[in-house]
Amino acid sequence: MISTLAIDCGGGGIKASVLDEAGTMRARPVRVPTPYPLSPTLFVDTLRELGEQLPRAQRVTVGMPGMIRHGVVVATPHYITRAGPRTKIDPGLRTEWFGFDARAALTKAFDLPVLVLNDAEVHGAGVVAGTGCELVLTLGTGLGCALFDGGLLAPHLELSQAPVRWGQSYDTYIGEHERRRLGDAFWSRRVRGVVDALRPVFCWDRLYLGGGNARLIRSEQLARMGDDVVVVPNTAGIVGGVRAWSLTRP
Repeated sequence: MISTLAIDCGGGGIKASVLDEAGTMRARPVRVPTPYPLSPTLFVDTLRELGEQLPRAQRVTVGMPGMIRHGVVVATPHYITRAGPRTKIDPGLRTEWFGFDARAALTKAFDLPVLVLNDAEVHGAGVVAGTGCELVLTLGTGLGCALFDGGLLAPHLELSQAPVRWGQSYDTYIGEHERRRLGDAFWSRRVRGVVDALRPVFCWDRLYLGGGNARLIRSEQLARMGDDVVVVPNTAGIVGGVRAWSLTRP
């Protein structure tokens, strides 16, 4: 039986568990706050230390924020900051992270096969039905995005960094900072506005809203989004660690 160490890396916290082949957790998840400033070396060490607290696995799945191509970091918005999301960017960290081969570094650290994807992509792997065009948006520190076509993961779009209004990106427009500032009711209206604006862009068959803040969307706003929009549990960010291996394109 193949066990998978699944690690969900966010802007505020990093959590992990070990899953069996059916995607069932074999151990209670462990979590640590995301340390800042976060160099690639500290990132690898933090993940390895988390893994040491859990049962031995035969492979590792890592979901992390940003544009990840073939396990290499093209851009990661939070980890290049001095003290976490919405703080100043550290030019040295930006240089360290750009082009960092996370998959190679983690493969060496764990001495196991490693799959590194955007965190929303791993989240989506845990919930998609596998038919039609399925979009996954995760609401947490910022906005995560993953698109699946017929059950296969499509090329990643870093939608979170696209401009929306007033000079804000989607990351800041509906991220955690704005939710706290606006309150859940007004923030939920803003999320619905984003969903309505993206509908003609993606023409999805199903939209999944996940991440830690999805459960805070007011029911009246969710009802107005339509039957093709579904809220899914945040645990998908770990549970998807198994299925992600079969949904990525060769």
